[in-house]
Amino acid sequence: MALTYSQEIALGTEAPPFDLPVVNPEADGLDKPTRSLEDFADARALVVVFTCNHCPYAQHIEDALIELARAYQPKGVRFVAINANDPEQYPEDAPEEMARRARAKGYPFPYLFDETQEVAKAYGALCTPDLYVFDADRRLVYHGRFDDTRPGQGRPATGADLKRALDELLDTGKVSGPQYPSMGCNIKWKPGNEPR
Repeated sequence: MALTYSQEIALGTEAPPFDLPVVNPEADGLDKPTRSLEDFADARALVVVFTCNHCPYAQHIEDALIELARAYQPKGVRFVAINANDPEQYPEDAPEEMARRARAKGYPFPYLFDETQEVAKAYGALCTPDLYVFDADRRLVYHGRFDDTRPGQGRPATGADLKRALDELLDTGKVSGPQYPSMGCNIKWKPGNEPR
């Protein structure tokens, strides 16, 4: 594991399009094998989380992220999780394992597999978890940490930073204040596919 921080991305950046296979279509009930950016067109805000099964940093926030999604989805916030890890190197992150975990944990959001890793590259994602919040126009308003907790500290994840960003966005239409980078395991790039 290489400890990696998210990179700075300009606020106001438009959400890159995607159309990826979903491993848990029951999460949102759409009768199709993929999810695209357009499937979230009605959302007041869209939270995109690059994550995976095996990373201890991703596991650390997982239950709190599920709880937060359940609390904010009725307010018009949609969530989507994307795994871009190479399953050849990390079989725990293969699609069938993703599906197993999503169902065991009861993910209330679609969990997508970015096999080519092109979507992760388009977003500039580097670590798991790497979190992005887009407004109703799909412009980036928040790219930062879930909260200030870390695995092994003895403190549960709360999602305080993400909650603060979502509350402000829903109340005022923008997010102000500091945005601290996310940190976690590096995305497991396929050999020769590392971002330049």
